Amino acid sequence: MLDRDGYRPNVGIILVNSRNSVFWGKRIREHSWQFPQGGIKRGESPEQAMLRELHEEVGLHPHHVRIVGRTRDWLRYEVPEHWVRREWRGHYRGQKQIWFLVRLVGRDSDIDLRASSHPEFDAWRWNDYWVPLDAVIEFKRGVYVQALNELARLVFAHAQGERPARIEASLREATQPGEAGRYLRGRHRPRGPFVEARADATERATLLGASEAALPPDGER
Repeated sequence: MLDRDGYRPNVGIILVNSRNSVFWGKRIREHSWQFPQGGIKRGESPEQAMLRELHEEVGLHPHHVRIVGRTRDWLRYEVPEHWVRREWRGHYRGQKQIWFLVRLVGRDSDIDLRASSHPEFDAWRWNDYWVPLDAVIEFKRGVYVQALNELARLVFAHAQGERPARIEASLREATQPGEAGRYLRGRHRPRGPFVEARADATERATLLGASEAALPPDGER
């Protein structure tokens, strides 16, 4: 489902814990990390889509989280053409997203990356709030800047004071054009080891040996 401008309605999810660290997921069979996100189905509200995606991608139910807030308007990013499926080229431009900030009120053990038959992530970790700006794929970076910046006031009592000088520079750089599709190398070590999704030997072999046809559509990026 695309709007008249070629953008697919979508939701993004910033999941924070009691220490104000954010959930950071590793895309399955890839060396890239991102926040949970997904498309809004026909007839769904953004909030309904967010709760569905949160369960499908992270395994959490509504009682595991508290919705803290959302972005006021749609945030848009364009997907580089070489990431777009051929049959979508000329029609699909990218995603327009409503971003939600949700707080985990359950336990880390409630997170289940295998809640869906088509998992999005195969590992996860908690990161400091601003660290994802250093690691997300570049064409999404501007949206991450806008979402994290707008929602920071709901996380920190003095949001501006929580941003190190390094992050201020990243916020300025994010609005400058760069090479589309390039991954930014993270400048920080994770606070702790990542948590790999549980999978038996048969499932792991199936996942690692999946064909290109089984990969998520490019439009989901």
